[in-house]
Amino acid sequence: MSREDYEIVIGLEVHSELSTKTKIFCSCPTEFGGDPNTHCCPVCMAMPGTLPVLNEKVVEYAIKAGLATNCKIADISKNDRKNYFYPDLPKAYQISQYDMPLCEHGYIEIEVDGEKKKIGLTRIHIEEDAGKLNHDDYGRGSLVDLNRAGVPLIEIVSEPDLRSSEEVDLYLKKLKSILEYIEVSDCKMQEGSLRADVNVSVRKKGVSEFGTRTEMKNMNSFRSIVRAIDYEAERQIEVLEEGGKIDQETLRWDDVSGKTFPMRDKEDAQDYRYFPDPDLVTIRISEEMKENIRKSLPEMPESRKKRYIEEYNLPEYDSNILTSSKYFSDLFEGATKICNNPKAVSNWIMTDIIKELNEKELEPSDIPFKSDELGNLVVLIDKGTISSSIAKKVLQEMFENPRDPQKIIEEKGWIQISDEGAIKEVVLKILEANPQSVVDFKAGKDKALGFLVGQAMKETKGKANPQMLNKMFLEELKK
Repeated sequence: MSREDYEIVIGLEVHSELSTKTKIFCSCPTEFGGDPNTHCCPVCMAMPGTLPVLNEKVVEYAIKAGLATNCKIADISKNDRKNYFYPDLPKAYQISQYDMPLCEHGYIEIEVDGEKKKIGLTRIHIEEDAGKLNHDDYGRGSLVDLNRAGVPLIEIVSEPDLRSSEEVDLYLKKLKSILEYIEVSDCKMQEGSLRADVNVSVRKKGVSEFGTRTEMKNMNSFRSIVRAIDYEAERQIEVLEEGGKIDQETLRWDDVSGKTFPMRDKEDAQDYRYFPDPDLVTIRISEEMKENIRKSLPEMPESRKKRYIEEYNLPEYDSNILTSSKYFSDLFEGATKICNNPKAVSNWIMTDIIKELNEKELEPSDIPFKSDELGNLVVLIDKGTISSSIAKKVLQEMFENPRDPQKIIEEKGWIQISDEGAIKEVVLKILEANPQSVVDFKAGKDKALGFLVGQAMKETKGKANPQMLNKMFLEELKK
């Protein structure tokens, strides 16, 4: 049998760190970084006699995520202890939620080959993060950093509705976008704010029963997740085709070799011996609280996309890219308010800005300048103060040393030359230096004009007004 005879079944458990100022059960800061063990206290270090107190903002953010993903919000919920030992888990259990999560039965809609597909969400629940082990490069041991212990998480568990790595990529990007829009997480994958446990199994097409799944934990790169799913599916198919069986186990993905390796047997719920945490009271959520949170939800990506097409007359392609990230969307709207030229702003974001981000390996959230500064850049082009080529240099400067573009062009002497006398002087100089191009143009070779304009732009270091150059060259050439 071939690869086409099998179907891949994928479910995801996405962990997202919440952007609260303090941890889930104490008042320690949640900010990333800091010297080891400086953002912790007796509570998150699990000292004897300490008691947790639930951060209400964590509950609010979880409900917000549930409402944004079409979940049913519980009236009553509770915290449970999930028991397992690991060196960076000081209590030897994690406070999580088991049978009464805050949010259940939601969905996220993705577009696959032009068709809408709903990916079901089993649940969204709150829990605390563990600490971090810092391993010695020379194998002499490991040190525990508890700065991250107690940082609040939501775990978003999908139904096994995903059927390819491409669908997983679409789902994760849509989920990341939603969490950014509602501002419950910064979703910085490089800092571990968004990571996924990926469950993969395969089955013969037409078979309803699921195959044995394997799990790859704590993956924080879309590219790695896609590669890992494709490799693991192929591996499982190969094992089955050779008459073997798949073991239910946790795997480690190695990005360098592009392979998965066994870590341990996969745990089931009973292995964690869940029971209600006796130190924490029942969580009761009123209808009033749910409604207040619902009213606080911002305009979501789908609604913004539709509005951009209708209000700004943007193509669907542009609108898809602009609304794929809250940071792009906010940048676009803020800049458009300044310059009233939505298509120009859209073009700058989709071409030069995304190019700069890719080259510098930055996220949209890392854009260093403000939306009004981008708007001011477009205004300078529209007024003829600078040319498009100079504007590209200004944008690069805004990435390197962000400040208002007007200040940049004044400091660098990049203001466009629009004085007729100065431009005519340049035109005559270029014509005199390139007699063959004049002959070519009069012989019907239109490209000669472009060459002459290019030479004039080089002469003025890109500062001459290109429209005026074209006009004056034509006037002189037709004499």
